[in-house]
Amino acid sequence: MTITQTWRRLDSWLAEHAPATYLVLAPPASDAELDAARQVVELPPDLIESLRCHNGLTTWANLLPEAPPSSAAQIADNWQLRMDIAADVDGFTVHAWNTEPYWHPAWIPWADADGDLQVIDGSGRLGMASHDGVGDFSTGWPDLASYLSAVVDALHTGTGVNGWYPYLTTHQELWWDRGPDQQFVNDEPLIRVPVVS
Repeated sequence: MTITQTWRRLDSWLAEHAPATYLVLAPPASDAELDAARQVVELPPDLIESLRCHNGLTTWANLLPEAPPSSAAQIADNWQLRMDIAADVDGFTVHAWNTEPYWHPAWIPWADADGDLQVIDGSGRLGMASHDGVGDFSTGWPDLASYLSAVVDALHTGTGVNGWYPYLTTHQELWWDRGPDQQFVNDEPLIRVPVVS
C-alpha cells in the first residue's frame, strides 16, 4: 500500500471516529513549499509523497504515537537547527557506549515531539533523535510507509504501536498513550478506539 493510500485510510478513520483531530490536518504541501524546504535539505521521495497528502498539522494534535508530523518548513528549520547545534557540540561523532551520534546530516526530521525528533535516515529507516541524547533506531521502522501502515492498522484493531495505544477523548480527538489500560488524560476519560472489522 502506498503512503497516499495509507493517508486516505487514516483520513477516513479520523473523519468518522475523531473528527476534531481530522480538522487539524493541514492541506497538501504546495510545490513552492516543497521547493523552499529542498533549498535547505534533501527530502526523500516517501516524505514528499506524505507532505503532498498533508503538510503537517494546523495546530498541535496527538495524531501519531511518537510525534506529530511536521510541515515542510518545520522539517527544514529543525534540520538546520540540529546541524547548527551538532557542529557546536561535537554532535556528529559517535561516542563510546553509543551506536549513533547526536545528529547526522542524512537524518530528516519528519515529526517533532517538543524537540524529540522522529527522523528518516539515508536508507529510509525511521528512528528517534532526542533533544538531549543520541539517535536511536532500535525500535524504529524500516520505512515511513511501514510506520504509517502500522498506525492505521492499530486504529482499526485497537492494538499498540511501540507501546503506544490509541484512544478517543470526550472531545472527539485521537489520543495515543502508553499502555492498553489508560483511563484518563488531564482528568478526562479516555475511550479505547472501536475495533473496525
